[in-house]
Amino acid sequence: MNAPVDVSFFARAAKSLTSYRKYWAARFGTAKFLPTTRKEMDALGWDSCDIIVVTGDAYVDHPSFGMSVIGRMLEGQGFRVGIIAQPDWQSAEPFKALGKPNLFFGVTAGNMDSMINRYTADRKIRSDDAYTPGDIGGSRPDRAAIVYSQRCKEAWNDVPIILGGIEGSLRRIAHYDYWSDKVRRSIVVDSKCDLLLYGNAERAIVEIAHRLAAKEPVQQITDVRGTAYVRRETPEGWFEINSTSVDEPGRVEAHVNPYLMVSDQAKANGATCAKEDEAKDVAKAAEATGSPAVNPAIKPLPSCPTRRWFRARRSRSRRATTR
Repeated sequence: MNAPVDVSFFARAAKSLTSYRKYWAARFGTAKFLPTTRKEMDALGWDSCDIIVVTGDAYVDHPSFGMSVIGRMLEGQGFRVGIIAQPDWQSAEPFKALGKPNLFFGVTAGNMDSMINRYTADRKIRSDDAYTPGDIGGSRPDRAAIVYSQRCKEAWNDVPIILGGIEGSLRRIAHYDYWSDKVRRSIVVDSKCDLLLYGNAERAIVEIAHRLAAKEPVQQITDVRGTAYVRRETPEGWFEINSTSVDEPGRVEAHVNPYLMVSDQAKANGATCAKEDEAKDVAKAAEATGSPAVNPAIKPLPSCPTRRWFRARRSRSRRATTR
């Protein structure tokens, strides 16, 4: 059975991002902007891209856009990175605009989940899109991560697909989908990606890029923290958890009032307090033996006169002196 595997808990020391030897393409230097067309690639002297990032957002070379951060970081490792921003998803041709990538496609739906970006909470289509030029809506498909991944696979079937972004991160396991009102399976299965990276995946994407550049098959890259992938068999020592149905709620216990005493909480639950029961048993035993319940040697403290009493007495003494 296809089952996504989460390796985030594997015990491996994190490798520094600056400890990798730069890829040979670092000789081309830093691009003013990551290329989005063949013409821009030719201006940089590139014959091909090592990595192509497909995104549902407009390309803005700013750290508030995830694809720019990842692209520039991979460029810093020496790779030639191209950007395909908001491609037409009706066919695979726009995904061939920069040619075939040498290493992999990096796919993201953008800074927002594509369904939240396109629909309101009432499931009505939005008329605007803050991550599109002109604030025009409708520039990305529903479930963009799945559609883009499938189009990349259609364009170049033998190129690995590395899926990331918030849409992939939130949907990496079976999850309730508000828009279809049902439990959907992992996006890893639907998108047919080779690896899914979730969270802040800078370390993971750099490690995967260098390992793919070293000709390591993507099917063997199964030990990187923060990644998920599909296995067709269950490894020894592992067990499967059925996540295809929603749990049925049982009895819901009432919240405990934090201001109640232990005895009050016990009474509310139809029980008694052990300390009170013990005190009652001691009192009953004392009455049965005829011994007083209170130690006669213990005397009550005399009451102290209050400040008001002092004031009243002082006022009376003053009136007597005046007379």
